[in-house]
Amino acid sequence: MRNSQKGEYGVRPVIDIDEDDPLFVQAIGRAMQVLSAFHEAGRPLTLNEIAAIAGVGKSAAQRVVHTLRQLGFIERDADDRGYLPGIRILDFTRDYLRLNPLVSRASPVLLELRRSVRERVDLSLVDGLRLVYATRLQSKRETFFATLVGQSVPIYCTSGGRAVMAHLSDAEVDDVIARSDRREITPKTITDPERIWAKVHEARENGFALAVEEILLGEVAIATAVLAPDGRPLGAIHVAASLSEWDAETFCRRFAPLAVEAAGAINRLGTR
Repeated sequence: MRNSQKGEYGVRPVIDIDEDDPLFVQAIGRAMQVLSAFHEAGRPLTLNEIAAIAGVGKSAAQRVVHTLRQLGFIERDADDRGYLPGIRILDFTRDYLRLNPLVSRASPVLLELRRSVRERVDLSLVDGLRLVYATRLQSKRETFFATLVGQSVPIYCTSGGRAVMAHLSDAEVDDVIARSDRREITPKTITDPERIWAKVHEARENGFALAVEEILLGEVAIATAVLAPDGRPLGAIHVAASLSEWDAETFCRRFAPLAVEAAGAINRLGTR
């Protein structure tokens, strides 16, 4: 969902579950479906809304919501308009970030890059057809949604996504493009498969990817991939800034070498 006035956008994860798996616990699956109902919510949700979005019956939703409230993972809105995620959700965010080896080794490199560029620096991680921001180091001007860890963007139309696709096989790139919901997030979003491929080829040739106003109007962003020891892309480093201060050519010339150097440093740390 995207709110064009606020620049809000999100990509729901694609989940393919074999519920006939004898080890799959249905009750836990329903609980996670209920929690996932809040991914695109812009306000507190009623019990009926949670049940409808999660795709579970109202009685099942009521039991799950009650249990999660008891555990602190769901809470009532202060004005009693519905339910919201509870504060204990943040415990899991902290656990993921502190125990993820890529986030850990990337942090000092990203801080140094932020000091050098004095613009926004992000680290995103691959999750299916989307990238999820795990680190966000802000510049002097940002919207609320540009500060949120956990915010997600599609791979097909972002600098980070193109940097990732540049390290995939041609067949894998075709698969990403075919399975993506290629909608226009802004009037500048590239959705045509041939034009997306052209941007991937450009990223392969340059060693970094560029996106101009495809996610947020007025923003230019470059990215370079962060790789596993076997060369598979794990995510990307992004540097983003305002077109009111930079044109795309100058921005690339000034910051692309720094982003490439930072990604290389992170990749080298991963092989030690």
